[in-house]
Parts: sequence; structure tokens; C-alpha cells
Amino acid sequence: MTAVPNPYAERLARVPATESSVQVLGSDTRYWEYGARGDGPTLVLVHGFRGDHHGLEPVVAFLPGVHVLSPDLPGFGASAPLGEVRHDVAGYGRWLAAFVAELGADRPVIVGHSFGSIVVAGAVASGLEAERVVLINPIAAPALAGPRGILTRLAVFYYWLAAALPERLGFALLRNRTIVRIMSLAMVKTRRPALRRFVHDQHARYFSAFADRRVVLEAFRASVGEDVSEFAARIPQPTLLVAADRDDITPVLAQVRLQHLFPHAALKIIAGVGHLIHYEKPREAAAHIARFLGLDTEPGTGGAE
Repeated sequence: MTAVPNPYAERLARVPATESSVQVLGSDTRYWEYGARGDGPTLVLVHGFRGDHHGLEPVVAFLPGVHVLSPDLPGFGASAPLGEVRHDVAGYGRWLAAFVAELGADRPVIVGHSFGSIVVAGAVASGLEAERVVLINPIAAPALAGPRGILTRLAVFYYWLAAALPERLGFALLRNRTIVRIMSLAMVKTRRPALRRFVHDQHARYFSAFADRRVVLEAFRASVGEDVSEFAARIPQPTLLVAADRDDITPVLAQVRLQHLFPHAALKIIAGVGHLIHYEKPREAAAHIARFLGLDTEPGTGGAE
């Protein structure tokens, strides 16, 4: 696969990073550490459905002076599937709490994107201790009720078909490059050619990096079956919602309703972007996070933003 320039590579290269693994609930969980303990607050990042830690790296690139732990969800990226629980919101929530405990992260800031927002909300509502919570492109309402619910129904049919086919054919359908590109085209909003190529390349490289069909199907059912609104009232921590004005999965009105379900939540809307804030507007997202955490330095300029 021909390399596509990463517009955030130069900034990301300035952040010290190490790769490690830890055993959590039967999963050999791979995680990436950016910065070091003591470099400001510790953030634990939870990526979205079918992604891996690469997706949130652009946001990390614009957050200097923090300590970040960014795992691949079990069954995705380089992490092995869970061995003790299902790959659903409850299972991933148990894994997240165990991951934080295993790494000795004392009351970190928990950050979730998209499906990761549901996992984070479920885990914190169930008792995961966190100093603060940040949800990027939060799934504020049932996916089928979104402004492009017809596309969600097509996705439901796609995953149903992948489950109904024989194992080999179903697995191949889930990894079909043409379908992955269609998914990418449906989400991307930027008109900048170089940035569009980067987004599509990221999806082509990492959207099919999952362990097996079972993992994907369990996680998909969870992604359309639950949403953050179910957990919001039980999250007392200060919470930041970073949403988009062109998000086809959750409209702004649903994000406003979600904000009022939390005891203490702030809502920031980023204009001109959809469900890919982390790729298309990471500097703006990082700026909101930095202010929310009371960091002394604002994210710098540069890169694709």
C-alpha cells in the first residue's frame, strides 16, 4: 500500500512514545504511552468502533504536556480478544476499569471517541474512578434515530449478512476494501484533497485490523444497541462533550439534550466537521480539552489545521 503523507506526523514525532502490553481479562492488550508520568494529567484514550489507537494520535499531537495511555480495544488493532467477557459495552467497560487499575493510573482523565464514548460512559457510570471525562463525537442517542438512519439500517443489514454467511465469506465481506472506502466516504466532510486522502488511507490501513468475525459483530451490536444517554445521569464527574455540527450519526440537538442529562457537563460544537473530529479537526478538539483540563499551554498551530 502506497504511503500517504500524515499531516500530523511532524507534531506527533515530537511526543515521546513507547509501545507495551498488559494482560487484562484474558486479552494481551497493546497500548501506547505518550509522554511520561508526571507530564501533567494522565489521559486514557478509548478509540471508536473498528479503529485502533492510530485514530486519536492527531489529537495527542496537539496536546503537549500531558501523559497519555492509548490502548487498542481488545480484538482490534494489535490487541487480542477478550477471553472472559463479551465484546460489548459491559465487557469493554470491565476491561477498561481493569486496564486502568493494572497500569496504576490514579483517577485519570478518561477520553472516548464515538463507540469509545459509550464504553467510557458505561465504565464511569459503573464505578470507574476518573478525575474528568471527555467524550468526542459522543453517541448521544440511538444510532437508528440519527439524521441518516437509513445508512445505519444498511449497516445493520451488512453486518447481518456478514454473520449469516459462512465464516470465510463473512470475514472477507467485513474486510472488503470497497465497502470500507464507502464507509469512509460517508463520514468524511473535509474538501481538502490531501486530508481526504489521509483519512481514507487511515481507514484502509486500520479499519479491518480486527481479530475475527465474532469480535466485530459483538462490538457492532453494542454500538447500535446502546448510547451515552443511558449512563449520563450516573456520571458525577465534570464532563466535556466535543461534538460536530455535521455529524450524521448524532445531530447537534441530540447533543444538547445529552448535555442536560449529565450533572456537570459542558458542550463544545466544532463547525465544518462530522463524525471524524479526531482526523479533520484535532487541533480544535485538543484546544477544548486543554482548556477543560486547565492546562497552561494552548495546543500549537501547524499540521493540517
